[in-house]
Amino acid sequence: MVCFTNIYAQQTDSVKVKELEEVNILEQRYKNTIERLPLTQGTYLFGGKKSEVINVLGADANIAEKTPRQIFAKIPGVFVYDMDGTGNQTNISTRGLDPHRGWEYNIRADGIMTNSDIYAYPASHFSLPMEAIETIQLVRGTGSLQYGAQFGGMLNYIAKRPDTTRVFNFETINSLGSFGLVSTYNGISGKIGKLQYYGYYSRRHSDGYRDNSQSDYSGEAFGITYQASSKVTLKADLKHSKYVYHIPGPLTDSMFYANPRMSTRSRNYFNPTIYVPSISADFQFNPRTRVSVVASAVLGDRNSVMLDKTANVVDAIDPKTLQYVNRQVDMDHFHSYSVEARLLHGYNLGKISSILVTGVQLINNDLNRQQLGKGTTGSDYDLTKTGDWMRDMHLKTQNVAFFAENRFAITSKFSVTPGIRVEVGESNLSGKIAYYDAGQLPTKISHHFPLLGLNANYQVNQSQSLYAGFAQAYRPVVLKDIVPAASYEKIDKNLKDGYGYNAEIGYRGNAEHWKWDISAFQLQYNNRMGITYGTETNGDFYYLRTNIGDSQTNGLETYIEYDTRLSQKSTLSVFTSTAYMDARYQEAAVRVGDKNISVKGNKVESVPEWISRNGLTFRYTKLSVTALYSYTAKSYADALNTVKPNATGTVGLVPSYGLLDINATYRVTRSMMLKLNINNLTDEQYFTKRPTFYPGPGIWSSDGRSVNLTLGLKI
Repeated sequence: MVCFTNIYAQQTDSVKVKELEEVNILEQRYKNTIERLPLTQGTYLFGGKKSEVINVLGADANIAEKTPRQIFAKIPGVFVYDMDGTGNQTNISTRGLDPHRGWEYNIRADGIMTNSDIYAYPASHFSLPMEAIETIQLVRGTGSLQYGAQFGGMLNYIAKRPDTTRVFNFETINSLGSFGLVSTYNGISGKIGKLQYYGYYSRRHSDGYRDNSQSDYSGEAFGITYQASSKVTLKADLKHSKYVYHIPGPLTDSMFYANPRMSTRSRNYFNPTIYVPSISADFQFNPRTRVSVVASAVLGDRNSVMLDKTANVVDAIDPKTLQYVNRQVDMDHFHSYSVEARLLHGYNLGKISSILVTGVQLINNDLNRQQLGKGTTGSDYDLTKTGDWMRDMHLKTQNVAFFAENRFAITSKFSVTPGIRVEVGESNLSGKIAYYDAGQLPTKISHHFPLLGLNANYQVNQSQSLYAGFAQAYRPVVLKDIVPAASYEKIDKNLKDGYGYNAEIGYRGNAEHWKWDISAFQLQYNNRMGITYGTETNGDFYYLRTNIGDSQTNGLETYIEYDTRLSQKSTLSVFTSTAYMDARYQEAAVRVGDKNISVKGNKVESVPEWISRNGLTFRYTKLSVTALYSYTAKSYADALNTVKPNATGTVGLVPSYGLLDINATYRVTRSMMLKLNINNLTDEQYFTKRPTFYPGPGIWSSDGRSVNLTLGLKI
């Protein structure tokens, strides 16, 4: 079912708005298509921006483990960081950004922000079950003015809508698969008078591809919507996710090539527990004017107990004590609150029809980071510690942002949308670090940014358009960037937030059997964070955590699909989703030993030149089968572009890899569905990144071949 309301008609002399009745388009519901966001949706303005909408319900993909290369297959340039194949987190990026837990995006669930702390730790530790999702919306970087500071733009997971034809509806989706996968999702929904409700309960266990990589996940949600009147809608929602991941440890190159499934750690664990409550109100004052107010929070913890050493350090029992060494306990406590009020208004300015979206966002966050606690010598998941924390810090942020964008329909075909976002706020670091001078710790970071943008759209005909956009963006200095790892490190008191811009130009549309979106982009990223080397006046050396320089990424993004009907009962579609990226440092220098070395002209780490996904889907009545080949070119692990791996596996080339997946869906009836997923059919042994921090410095093997079977029922 697809709903269309508040569709704005373009006219040169007036704005006409017609509210349409809900329309059911059942044929599209289970079609694996990439759509574009409409001109407006709710109090959001999408006109002229590069956007993609993934129809999860129609995708032949491994939804139980949320395999990103399959789910995001038709969005060009999505880089997937595969270091945990259990489906707990989605680690993706676009346009050469950092994929760690998607922290370069403003990540939302039904419009509610889920980044743990956008100013201190922007990763999204909250984990949704993909079985609960109907569509995924991605608005690239030029959408940053409306959503927030992230360079990547906005990534919004839209849940399945309640079945409003019944008082009670039940859905269950259950999966079994390789490496001990057992997954169950159970959802309810319905409508009682003016009240709609939904809820789900999800559990997933996996033994993991590698030794010592078990995972146990749980997720729950419940929400209600009250239609107070035809003009007022009230909502309340609470989502929760929790998992414990047994971390198998990093590998060196020799270990990986000898046995990629081996483990170097048996006592490391990671556990985020996150709650996302929200309340919202939507007011449709008249066909032209709509207001929404949302208050939400991200509350919870990110806990770990680990022996955090490189892969060549063996975690073994000491023959003298007959015990392991004590593990390290780390905890983050999130208290992130936001209120966002938005207005969308259609009006005429002379003969020019216009749409204005404006609003304000208030954020008050407190991240309490407690690290280097002395843990137990045991082997189970135990956060018990003795003594005080070596690090116990707070990074508190208060921020207010005002934003406005206005779409001017200059002619019936051509429109421009200028915009602005003004950020005013401050983050304050306080607390203690046992090995650090207390007087040097307090750090104040101001967030004062006027961000400007401009989008343009030319409608060639009803189904084809040219678009272009430019928008400034910034990324706050996060807590990881400013915590000294040792007494000989310093925090630069003049740290600056990363800032820059996204620029893009493209041509998209469809004609007969073809659909396409081809664009070029440039991403400028200034004030990147890193470490440089310095000496005191007395000759003592120090490492300085500071801004090391700038980078620029230029690229092309191409999506082309051909769809044809073979017979009355069968169709065939073929697509390519391919991106080229050239990401290089400009004026930048990094520490190497006791020197600062220029990396000007070097490639940015973890940015492959080519990412290409190519698929073929055959449909015959109720059966759909998709073959997907995913290719990712080589990349470097450090700014020095080191080719030969070191002894710990932390630097060196990341080789290219190609993966073949076969996925099939058979819709037995309208209420029963079967899925078969064969992931990595050729059993390719590969890795995607050499991380320098969590989950440990070195190589992390990605999953080999696996087979999953899913049964879905609606009652």
